[in-house]
Amino acid sequence: MSTVRTATPRTARVINDRAVLELLAEHGALTAPRLRELTGLSRPSVADLLGRLNREGLVTVVGEAGADRPGPNAKVYGLIPDRAHVAALDVRTEGVTLALADLTGETVASATLPLDRPTTPPDGAGSGRHPMVDAVLTTLAGERRRAGVRELHTVVLGAPGLADPATGALRPSDGLPAWHRELLVALRGTLDAPVLLENEVNLAGIAEHRLGAVQDVDTYVLLWLGASVGAAVVLDGALRRGASGGAGEVGFLPVPGTGGVPSAADCDRGFHGLAASAAVRALARRHGLPAAGAQGDEVAGAEALVRRAVADDGGQAAGFLDELAGQIALGAAAVTAVLDPGFLVLGGEVGRAGGAALARRVAERLGAVSPLETEVRASTVTGSAVLGGGLLTALDTARADLFATDR
Repeated sequence: MSTVRTATPRTARVINDRAVLELLAEHGALTAPRLRELTGLSRPSVADLLGRLNREGLVTVVGEAGADRPGPNAKVYGLIPDRAHVAALDVRTEGVTLALADLTGETVASATLPLDRPTTPPDGAGSGRHPMVDAVLTTLAGERRRAGVRELHTVVLGAPGLADPATGALRPSDGLPAWHRELLVALRGTLDAPVLLENEVNLAGIAEHRLGAVQDVDTYVLLWLGASVGAAVVLDGALRRGASGGAGEVGFLPVPGTGGVPSAADCDRGFHGLAASAAVRALARRHGLPAAGAQGDEVAGAEALVRRAVADDGGQAAGFLDELAGQIALGAAAVTAVLDPGFLVLGGEVGRAGGAALARRVAERLGAVSPLETEVRASTVTGSAVLGGGLLTALDTARADLFATDR
């Protein structure tokens, strides 16, 4: 026979406190009446917990509402921004972008460091590290000083390659620069906060769910189309990383049209060879489209080509988009056949540049080769999806700690 346990007053209190804190994190500043409406708590209960959360340094009055109606204005309550700060880094082969945010999610500082930075920062002299590592450390410290951030609660680093879920390390890869791993080690050795590692595409997938095209669903796949090809797999609201962190490495999918099959160390003859930025530019040349973007910058060039083709969407440009969609659909068909996600998001530089026009074409071609109904959407996250997903992940960690029911 089961025993029904009644929550103690303390348990009920901390549960209600956390519910209000999470509502303020999700919706932003709210009035006490709105909090009563959302929680179902009484006026005295809400007043009591807001006072308690204020004394604990988590909530404060941030303004007033109701100036346009008779009667006294209602106080508006919000999280105290400076209670915690987090950071995220988007690490690519060509450089690093970083951002800092407060507890409300407001970005308080950001910076971009291209790999061709001309000199090593002065305070990195003699460190023996790659110049890019010292440049990132120095810039992060400078941005913290400028924004008045004394401590960081959590730092999330998003990088290409396999983030080992068991060890938290970036697995060695012949295709990635050694300074990526060196940067992770340096950050963990010098910062006063835990540094979490996540695959860049996984972070983009998180951002798409919370801020972008799939906020209304819990099962989907984000297909990343950029310098490389990858996927973020989210099933029933949970990000799936796989046993070794390799879930979503769809660049290695064997597909027709590449002249062979990929190897364990080279994905050029896999799906990567049909949908990555270099393949997009090669396809554009075959269709007689003029080159776009800076010489040697494959990603920017592919993005510009696709964006221009969508704007034209006729003649050679239409033929290019049709064939590109067909190539993307080959890899997408393999993904949907195994996972049946129901929703596929085209992200990365190429996916975002293609927008709804490319998504529509991919959906048509996918429907012709797959019996599974799959809705294809274009990414709608603004700014860097990787950086946005990194800040969201860091904020989730900080809030879970600060909002803990046993605090």
